[in-house]
Amino acid sequence: MAGHSHWANIAAKKGVIDKKRGKLFGKLSRAIIVAARSGGGDPTMNLALRYAIDKAKKSSMPADTIDRAVKKGTGETTGENFEEVVYEGYGAGGTAVLCDILTDNRNRTAGEVRKIFEVNSGNLGSTGCVAWMFDRKGLFTVPVENIDEDRLFEVALEAGADDVARSGDLFEVICGIDVFQQVADALEAGKIPTDVAEMTRIASTTVELDASDSRKILRLLEALDEQDDVQSVTANFNIPDEVMAEVAAEV
Repeated sequence: MAGHSHWANIAAKKGVIDKKRGKLFGKLSRAIIVAARSGGGDPTMNLALRYAIDKAKKSSMPADTIDRAVKKGTGETTGENFEEVVYEGYGAGGTAVLCDILTDNRNRTAGEVRKIFEVNSGNLGSTGCVAWMFDRKGLFTVPVENIDEDRLFEVALEAGADDVARSGDLFEVICGIDVFQQVADALEAGKIPTDVAEMTRIASTTVELDASDSRKILRLLEALDEQDDVQSVTANFNIPDEVMAEVAAEV
C-alpha cells in the first residue's frame, strides 16, 4: 500500500495543475457519464454514480456540470460513448502498473499509453499480465493529526473495514467494495475528515525501489495521469522514506 500512498500524495499536489489544464473535470465527467449509463441516473440506487458524484463534489466540480454529465449518461442529452478499458504493464524495477481507462477511441488511447510506457523506462503488457497482483478495495486516507488512532479503529472496523494502518503521516482505512459506502457514511457521521475516499486496486505484494528507479516510476505515473483517457493508475512499488524524501520534489 506504500506505493499507493506515495503516488496519492504526489497526485494530490499536482491536482491544482490538473484543474488549470482542464483535465480533472473532464475525467470526473467521464466517470459520471459511464456510471449513469450502466446503472441509471439515481445516485441513491446506483453506488458507482454516487461515488463518482461525491468525488466530483470533493473536487469542487459545479453542480450544473455534474448534472449535465448525469444526463449524458442516461441519454437525456447527447454525449460521447466511452468504453471502459484496463491497460497493464511494467515500469522501472519490474514494477507492475495498472491503468483504468475511459476512452471513446481504444486504438488512439492504446498507442498513446504504449508510448508513455516506452519513453519512461517501461512497457505495455498483455491483458492479465499484472491484474492478478491487485485486489479491488475501498480506500480512505485520514491525516494522523485529524484523528485519534483508537477512535478511527473503532469507527472504521465497526462499519466493516478490513484494516486500519498507519503509512507515514496518514492512516489508511481498507475495506471491501461491498461495504465502501457504509464505511464512508460512518466516517462522515463520526466527523472524521478524509483526504482520499475511493474504490481502487491494492497490490498483494510490492517491489522496493532505489532512488534511480523511484524517479523513473514516479515520472511514468505522472505522465500516465496526465493522459486524458486515464482515470486512475495503480502500481505495486515501495519507496523507502529516505529515498522518497530525496526524489519527491524532483518529480
